[in-house]
Amino acid sequence: MRIRQLPNDLVNKIAAGEVIERPASIVKELVENSLDAGATRIAITTGAGGKSLIRIEDDGYGMGEEDLRLSVERHATSKLPEDDLDHISTLGFRGEALASISAVADLRIATRPRDEELGLQLRFVDGDAVISPHPMPHGTVIEVRELFKNVPARLKFLKSDRAESNAITDVMKRLAMSKPHVQFILSGSDRQTLNWPAQPVSDAEDDFQGDKNRLGQILGLDFAQNAVPIDYQRGPVRVRGMAALPTYTKANSLSQFYFVNGRPVRDKVLLGALRGAYADFLHRDRFPVAALFVDLPSQDLDVNVHPAKAEVRFRDAGLVRAAVIRGVMNALDAAGFRASKTVSDATLNAFQPGGAPQPQPAAPSQPSHVAPNATGDGFAMPQQPQWGHAGFTPPPPSFGAPRMQDLHQPSARMEKSEEIPPEDDDFPLGSARAQLFENYIVAQGPDSLIVVDQHAAHERLVYERFKKELSDGPVPAQRQLIPVVVELPEEDCDRLEEAQEELAQVGLGVERFGPRAIAVHETPAILKHPNVEKLINDVADQLAEWDNISIVRERLEEVAARMACHGSVRSGRRLRAEEMNMLLRDMEATPHSGQCIHGRPTYVELKKADIERLFGRR
Repeated sequence: MRIRQLPNDLVNKIAAGEVIERPASIVKELVENSLDAGATRIAITTGAGGKSLIRIEDDGYGMGEEDLRLSVERHATSKLPEDDLDHISTLGFRGEALASISAVADLRIATRPRDEELGLQLRFVDGDAVISPHPMPHGTVIEVRELFKNVPARLKFLKSDRAESNAITDVMKRLAMSKPHVQFILSGSDRQTLNWPAQPVSDAEDDFQGDKNRLGQILGLDFAQNAVPIDYQRGPVRVRGMAALPTYTKANSLSQFYFVNGRPVRDKVLLGALRGAYADFLHRDRFPVAALFVDLPSQDLDVNVHPAKAEVRFRDAGLVRAAVIRGVMNALDAAGFRASKTVSDATLNAFQPGGAPQPQPAAPSQPSHVAPNATGDGFAMPQQPQWGHAGFTPPPPSFGAPRMQDLHQPSARMEKSEEIPPEDDDFPLGSARAQLFENYIVAQGPDSLIVVDQHAAHERLVYERFKKELSDGPVPAQRQLIPVVVELPEEDCDRLEEAQEELAQVGLGVERFGPRAIAVHETPAILKHPNVEKLINDVADQLAEWDNISIVRERLEEVAARMACHGSVRSGRRLRAEEMNMLLRDMEATPHSGQCIHGRPTYVELKKADIERLFGRR
């Protein structure tokens, strides 16, 4: 069979298969064109999930006759004036969308530039573009009807009208988040109307209020009340946005939104970074809620990866990952002991007739990010924690100075006749008033009642103390009686040799042992009896992918989490009043103490007004 040149209409249909996957793809491409055209108001109308109608109306610059005729040709665009793919500042740049749409649907374009009195309309008649005068306001209106009428096989692969309509809504949420200064209206016969008014934009570089308002519009009041702002710069990478408190989670990752230089993306680097930032706080089947905006120089980013433009590649993925992790963690640190309002809301609902608390993730027998201890997991953990070895100190016997009797010993019973000494209630977590069921501390604040899970709270305190020891200096190491020689590809040995000094800081002593082997003579003491070969292979893999050794510190923190679980004050321990108050003060001074290392809340706060409503006083 001889090679032949494909006809243009078939070429366009093939190209459309890459660009136009479903109605939501058309909406994304056309709205991006409107945004690139400087629109401040964009109205989207759909019918039958976009299968029968997609109409995009904007107040952008509009097009003249020559530009209008070229707009439906393949690879025709106004967005690469110098043909430079390294400095793309627009959402679109490939010049394929309108040509692809016209190949698989009925397309009509009406447009009027701001400096013209009369608009123009482009229609296709027997496959040819016909332009005629058309009175209209300035801007552009694009109508797409009868999607995939020329490719019926593709039409069969579309989902129900509701599913396609929901996909369009999801696309519009992401675009609306990225451009808070633009008004978006989404309506049609297949949906309820959504209207996201434009938010004022300040000239101040550090003013994120417009973005916060838009995120509140789309993600809801609950998210706005239970999220912390992010603003962090590392080198040329800036990370902004909002991240929910660890006690405000979802059952899937659909409420995670990522933007790079204003472009909505789905990227494994950002996904992994967010998961890493929350690793200490969430159960494995819960997902954080966040909207992250990453900005970096355009030359450090490749957006020409896929026709849908939803994927990007970073020149320095490790730097971006580190910036996202540190930015999110700094924001969560700043939240201190704060827990989400949904915890107290669920508690109040439980008191209502027929009410039930919202389900919390079940408490695992070990931290959520720790795999069950088994041969080959890279480390081994003894059945009981060995305190005081390798420079690590045991958890203090009390919650702070002055030292009180060891918490592992019985303390005085709180009989009914014992009076709790009065203490100032003007603390964020109040002062202790009682202990219930030998595990729950009841405290009174200025205008609230606080119930604290003593074991969960102390578990977090001990864990944070261990983490501080890990970060304050070189990690204590234990020397191997006989160095373990691990055979690796030569390129992995090169990376490990280059990272030799950095590995020593986390207690891992390595040296080159020939061209294709590494000798390990020291391992972190806290790991006790690790699977050295598995650990070294994991470090080599991470160096190859991310050019860092954070996996070693993650392993150390995993073991520290287990030790904290064993070493914290147990349920069933009776505490004296001063012990309870000391725990409350330590919680107020410790970041992340609003949730334990398993992702459960450590305290519930009920406002006085809420309690009065329960008794009909309000």
